[in-house]
Order: sequence, then C-alpha cells, then structure tokens
Amino acid sequence: MKQKTLLLVFNLFIIISSIWAQSPIEKRNRAVYNRIEYFFNTQNIDSIYHLASSDFKNNISLENFRGSIQPAFSLGKIREVMPVTFSNNTAGYNFLIGNQNASLQLAIDSNYNYYYFLLDYKHIPTKRKEAVKSVVNKQNALDFYVDSIAQAYLSNSNTKSLAIGVINKSSVNTFFYGQNEAGNNTSLPNSNTLYEIGSLSKIFTATLLADLVEKGTVSLDDSITNFLPDSIAQNPFLQKITLKHLANHTSGLPRLPTNFDKVAKYTATNPYANYLRKDLFEYLKGYKSEVEPGEIYTYSNLGYGLLGEIISIITTKSYTQNIKEIITDSLRMPNTVEKINPKTQKLTKVYSEDGNEVPTWNFQAMTAAGSLKSTISDLLRFAQYQFKLPETSLENAMMMTRQFTYYLPPNTDIGLAWHMNMVDDVIQVWHGGATGGSSSFIGLVPDKKSAIIVLSNSAISVDEISSKILSKIANLK
Repeated sequence: MKQKTLLLVFNLFIIISSIWAQSPIEKRNRAVYNRIEYFFNTQNIDSIYHLASSDFKNNISLENFRGSIQPAFSLGKIREVMPVTFSNNTAGYNFLIGNQNASLQLAIDSNYNYYYFLLDYKHIPTKRKEAVKSVVNKQNALDFYVDSIAQAYLSNSNTKSLAIGVINKSSVNTFFYGQNEAGNNTSLPNSNTLYEIGSLSKIFTATLLADLVEKGTVSLDDSITNFLPDSIAQNPFLQKITLKHLANHTSGLPRLPTNFDKVAKYTATNPYANYLRKDLFEYLKGYKSEVEPGEIYTYSNLGYGLLGEIISIITTKSYTQNIKEIITDSLRMPNTVEKINPKTQKLTKVYSEDGNEVPTWNFQAMTAAGSLKSTISDLLRFAQYQFKLPETSLENAMMMTRQFTYYLPPNTDIGLAWHMNMVDDVIQVWHGGATGGSSSFIGLVPDKKSAIIVLSNSAISVDEISSKILSKIANLK
C-alpha cells in the first residue's frame, strides 16, 4: 500500500536574483546556493556534502549522499529555473536538470549550512504554482518549522491539500492547507475533514487483536489455524503461523496474494474492491514458503487482511462493527470509519502522483489492511490516549501494541503494527499509510507525550516530511 515518491536529500537550487528581496535570510540562502550550483555543475559531490549542517551529516552519510546525488548528475546541468515559494527559511523552485523536470526545497541555518533538502523530479511542470491557502497559527519556532516543511511539500503542483496535527508536551496545534477538491478554493480542510488513512488502519487492527489478548480470548502465540476452516487449517505451513506473526509482519506471507489481480472485476484503480474472503482462503489452502514464520520481516497487506478476517471469525462481527464497538465509540472518535455516512460526512477527493483524480479505495477481505478513513481531530485524540497511564482494557491493549516483538536491523523494533526507532536515546513510534490517491503518517514520542499526524489527499508520499517533523519534536528540549 505504500508507494514512495522519489525524495532525495540534496540541493540543486537556482536563484533568480531579481526576484529575491535583500533580507539577511534570503542573502544567506543565495550565498550557499551560489557555491552549491558551482559544485553541482562541476560534479563535485563531496564539496556539496561538506556544506551540510552537522545534523544533516549525522542522519545521512557521505556514501549515501553520493549514491543519491549521482543519478541527478547524469541528467545534465541545472537550467530554466522557476521560483515557486520562499517561506520561513525554506526556498522552493521548479527547474530542469538537463531535460528533466524537477522540484527542490532548500533551508539554510545561521551558520550558512544547509539542513533541509527535498528533491522530487517526477511530474513537475516548470511554472509557478498558485499560492496555497492555509489556516495556520504560528506562535513558536516549532510552528514555523512545521509550516516550512508543509510549504515545501505543497510546492509540488500535483499536491492538493494537507492537514497536520502536532502535540508537543501536551500542547496541540493544527495546520491546514490547500483544497479538498482541485479547483475549489472554498474547500480548505479542517479538523473534521475526512481523509483515507490507508495502512494506518493496521494500528487499529492490531489494537483489536491486543484487546482480545487483554480479555483472555486469545494468545499472541496461538496458531492462526485454530480459527480457520478445516480445509485451510490442514495446511502445515499455516499451522506454524501465529497471530503475533501476522501482527508484526513475520508470517512468511507475501505482501499480496498471487491471485489478487485475477479475481472477477479486478481494477488497478480500486484494487481491493472485489477481493473476497473466498479468494483469500482459496489462495491460502495451498500456500507454502521457504521462509519460516518468525524469521524474516516482510510487510504484508495479505497478513493484515487475514488477521482482520480471523478477528471477525472470533468475534462473529464485521471489521466495521469491531472498530466501532471496541475503539471509536470508547475513545469518542466518530469520524474514524470504514464507510462514510454521506448524510453527515464528506470524504476528500483524492489524486494520483500525476495530479489526476482517482477513486477512493473500497475493500472486502483486505479491509483490516487499509480501509479506514479519519480526521486530524480523531487521530490526535487517538494519539493522546497512547500517552495515558492505562486504566481500561482498551488502554492496556493500546500499550501492548507498542511492546517490542521483533528486531529489524539496523535500528528498528516492530511492535504490533507499530515501527519503533531509538534516536539519541528517544524512542520514536510511527506508521505510514497510502492509497492510490492519499498519503498519511502518525508518529509518537511517548516519553515526551508528543505526536505528529499528517494527512494528504495526494498519493505523493508524506513520509519524508513527517519524519523530519517527528525528529524535530523528538529533539526539542
């Protein structure tokens, strides 16, 4: 469900001097750019890297930088630059590298070192994007930083709207940009605007599983065949898979079943709409793998689709019923749903990486892998409950999802759905999501009771910008 936009962290930035005002910040950006332009056009990678800030170098090695910048060198020299944005230390430009359209964002610190670079050279027209409408209340340095990162993302002409929620030491702020519907300038998102959240649904599915464990209904180490029909339970490979293996992506099952696109009425623009439980079970009957369960992490929508079906079998309720009765009613999250109520709710229109409107996704057997829709308001509430001292069965279940179950080198632990990284002795907990026309992210810093929620109605990934904001929050004193 994840489709990564090509985002490379380096600067290929040109400034047209006549359009820049002479503020100190703008002069600083231009001074650094002049050096980088020279180094780029003379293909001196190491010199470009040495202009970076220490934080940038700590996160990206010279070797990785070389690997990312070399493909751009092969396209040619930078030319035909069109300025797009300049806001809060971050400059955005559309331009050509050779004959290839590209977009770049650059931010410079007070020491004349760059600390932020974002390059996207897919589907970028060389024309100025109209100013993006926003509702933003900037009161401190973090707010200005979040806004600059958001503006960088929105400078891509194919992005439409962006909604961000930030919890920093129990203080909450929200940021809203753009259009829920292309061409409709009155469709600015707000706290209750519904977005597809894609694979963020897996966190909710994992919470349903943990709730069953907390209540003593199942154990994480139960074999999945305990809950499946006899015709499937006879498969010796499936007998070795546990509920925990499904929840931490170590089941040995692939990302998707091989019969996924073979079902009747399959369509690539709405790929999960017609894949039924009978199709899933038919695939599983004869499945076998050389990868033993518990040995290797392989992100699996199939595994989570199956987990959702098993939970429904155990509870004799649909995924939608379980989500509502166990989670959203309890946490007062009325706008986190599988199917919207057209009388009271309206979902954003969604757009591909090319900027074209595409269908929202529908689900059958794979519902638990990515079907949910939600809002900034609901997801901020969900994040805040992650910080509570557990008092209820559900709150204990939420805490259980963040317990380590598998180590993924070099520095990631997997809980139940959640991914966790220790960065400078601070644990960051996160998950991303995507559909054919949406991108989403949730990140937590439990020790600081801080969080970031990012929702977009574009398939252009928000992972990169979200990770930057999450790291910024984690590093705040």
